[in-house]
Amino acid sequence: MNRLVAALAASGLLVAGCGSDDNGATTPARDDVAAVAATYADLVVAAYDASRASTETMRKRIGAFLDDPSSSTLEAARESWLAARDDYIVTEPFRFYGGPIDDPDNGPEGLINAWPMDEAYIDYVEGNAEAGIVNDREGYPKITAAVLVEANEQGGETNISTGWHAIEFLLWGQDRSKTGPGNRPVTDYTSEANATRRAAYLRLATTRLVADLNSVRDRWDPESGDFRTAFLSDPDRALRRIMRGIGALNSGELAGERMAVALESKDQEDEHSCFSDNTNADVVNDIKGIRMVLLADFPGVRGPSLDSLVADADPELAERMRSEIDATLAKAQAFPATFETMIAADDRSPEREAIAAVISALEAQGDTLADVAEALGVKVGFEV
Repeated sequence: MNRLVAALAASGLLVAGCGSDDNGATTPARDDVAAVAATYADLVVAAYDASRASTETMRKRIGAFLDDPSSSTLEAARESWLAARDDYIVTEPFRFYGGPIDDPDNGPEGLINAWPMDEAYIDYVEGNAEAGIVNDREGYPKITAAVLVEANEQGGETNISTGWHAIEFLLWGQDRSKTGPGNRPVTDYTSEANATRRAAYLRLATTRLVADLNSVRDRWDPESGDFRTAFLSDPDRALRRIMRGIGALNSGELAGERMAVALESKDQEDEHSCFSDNTNADVVNDIKGIRMVLLADFPGVRGPSLDSLVADADPELAERMRSEIDATLAKAQAFPATFETMIAADDRSPEREAIAAVISALEAQGDTLADVAEALGVKVGFEV
């Protein structure tokens, strides 16, 4: 959250305006901007609806596993996490501008998707069978929803106790394999000494994730969403927020913190979804999310897009923007191995070069998004 506040201040998002800049760029017509903002708001609701629906399915599958632990019910729970994760990740362009999910005062993003995570804060790890909240009966006599929320990031930003990655770890366990994901045994939920506490933790964390996603979506609700009303009341600021969301995700977050850091460190702990080996899909779906916002491309959503504004201002730039996003997506979809395998490969290997190629594509795409912002008369930064 502190980095977000700093980024907002650095970018001037909350004070900079649209209008003619020093290069003579002019903003689109206010009515056109308002129409694009309305389409975006519809897009947000549709994407969050899909995310919360699949997350609710995950909650039920995890509940079925905990009620009847077996290899098959555990596998079903894991598959539901992967499906729900895909639907969530495409919503990430709705971050980075102090919206409902990451409002500096009360946004739940830190409870939903905080990362990286010290898994020993939650449960046992190799070499320490007594690690974590699950095994600390003295420090945490009862595992409750309030306990998990209060513990999140307590004592350090990697002390993550809730959200996607806590659930991921409780389903897969540590990933000690170089060729596959973690393989937590079913016995952790049946015969292990703290199986009941672990089950309670997983059930509560999943229920909390559903509730947090619902709370974010409800603030965008077409009938009663307070943030949606405020967002649409100021189209110029809405356009800045839209650009800020896709630009910060593209350049600072995805290309930088999630990919370049891991490529440099070669450390599996820097992989985004390291327990399930789902990081390739995370990268692809973040890029899909950026494309979704640019083109307003989501089932059931109709209306003018950001792309239409850019095409009116500069058709060649719009074509470059569309071409780059499609090419970047294709590069990510063609990753030759799992992310952990690629970052651990020898320097200058095809695997590492594949990641470097996507980072370079994202960086070039970030420059194009900056040109888009300029063409639309939007002054905003993409730092995170």
